[in-house]
Amino acid sequence: MGSEVIAGGVALVAGLLIGFAFERVRLGAGYRSKQQIIEDAEREANSLKKDAEIEAKAELLKRREELERELSGSRQEIRDLERKLDKRESTLEDLQENVDKRERMVESLQNRLTERLKNAERKEAELGKILKQEQEELYKISGLKQDQATERLLERLRHELRNESGDVILKHEAELKEQCETKAREIIGMAVQRYASAHTSETTVASIDIPNDEMKGRIIGREGRNIRTFEKLTGVDVIVDDTPGVVIISSFDNVRREVGKLALQKLIQDGRIHPTRIEEIVSETQKEIDDRILKLGREAAQEAGVQGLHEKLIQLMGRLNFRVSYSQNVLRHSIEVAHLTGMMAEQLGLDGNLARRCGFTHDIGKAADHEMEGGHPAIGADLLKRYGENEEVVHSAAGHHDDIRPAYIYTVLVAAADAISAARPGARRETLEKYVKRLEELEGLVCGFPGVDQCYAVQAGREVRVVVDPREVNDRQSASLARDIAKAIEETLTYPGEVKVAVLRETRSIDYAR
Repeated sequence: MGSEVIAGGVALVAGLLIGFAFERVRLGAGYRSKQQIIEDAEREANSLKKDAEIEAKAELLKRREELERELSGSRQEIRDLERKLDKRESTLEDLQENVDKRERMVESLQNRLTERLKNAERKEAELGKILKQEQEELYKISGLKQDQATERLLERLRHELRNESGDVILKHEAELKEQCETKAREIIGMAVQRYASAHTSETTVASIDIPNDEMKGRIIGREGRNIRTFEKLTGVDVIVDDTPGVVIISSFDNVRREVGKLALQKLIQDGRIHPTRIEEIVSETQKEIDDRILKLGREAAQEAGVQGLHEKLIQLMGRLNFRVSYSQNVLRHSIEVAHLTGMMAEQLGLDGNLARRCGFTHDIGKAADHEMEGGHPAIGADLLKRYGENEEVVHSAAGHHDDIRPAYIYTVLVAAADAISAARPGARRETLEKYVKRLEELEGLVCGFPGVDQCYAVQAGREVRVVVDPREVNDRQSASLARDIAKAIEETLTYPGEVKVAVLRETRSIDYAR
């Protein structure tokens, strides 16, 4: 019981204490809530103010965006309207320009019509005036005496004849020109009939008969050393095939082919075929060909009736026997031109000997055009001048292809004779000339490389054999040189098929026993 009282007392005290504490807390909380309420109210007011400002700004931005969109749409509509207006304005300007142009055309036509009308009226007035003058003249003549009327009519006739004299002169000039052309044709025709030359045809191969097929093996030699030596020294291509009893020598250069033909014939007759003997025979044959060239030049000069040529010019003319132009032998062509020029000059009353000299030497430059720069007319003129020929001969060589303006009648005659000789049927073939020119260009290109001693185009231009100096080019460099030459041929020349480049390098050891 007592414990319960104690417990009740403790509970009461505790309740009082708790109530007192709650009261203190309540009084403290009430005191603080007054200040807090004011602060909270201020904060809430500020927060509401800020929220209101934010909402107002957001509304303002939203409204501004709407207004900007509306303004942008309005601007786009305005721009579209401006473009349409500009287009319509441009169209209107074009229409206005067309209208103005048509108005100007109409105005121009009106002015022309007005001018023509004025001219017609003026001419009509002049015609009426002339008719009136004629009537007055007739009235005067009818009242004149016979002598006075005759004099008046003659004066009028002389006035009319002055106007007609120009037409008469032009008519006679045309008739005279036609007569001159007819006479020129007669002179040329007469010269052609008086001198008839055989047709020429040049070949690029020569056949050599051999006694038996065993000779073919001797010509080739051990491992081909004989035929290689022969081809190197002569610059020709020796074709040894299955054809019985025949060996073919091929070369586009007639001098080389002739040297090779004669040398091989001598070797076959001699029977001793080895590199040393081949070298001796080829050297001997080349000397014989040089003597033959000089002899041919002298015989050609005598046949053409040309005397007193310098020895060097005769030698150059002899070389033309081994030169072709469009398959036409140039030496025979020169003799033919000499005769034709002389005949035409004699018919015109000129110096026939001088004309033949001009015609004979007109192509002499072709004998040296592979050694000198320039075309054969300029080269020939330089050679003739160097060896003392007169001005007419020099000018004929320089101007027979119209490279310069003709200053002498002999130049014109040489050009005419040259055209006659070249134009007759069978005289020339263009294909061979192109072929020879291509081979010459091929050899000239290869000879321009450093270290090249000799080069020969064989097999119709499908192969070029290059002999190099062993002191300047070694074995490795020779392979590189072959590639460089092949590349240069591909980039520079035009040729059918392919071209084989063979670079040959040989070292010789020579000693003498004394």
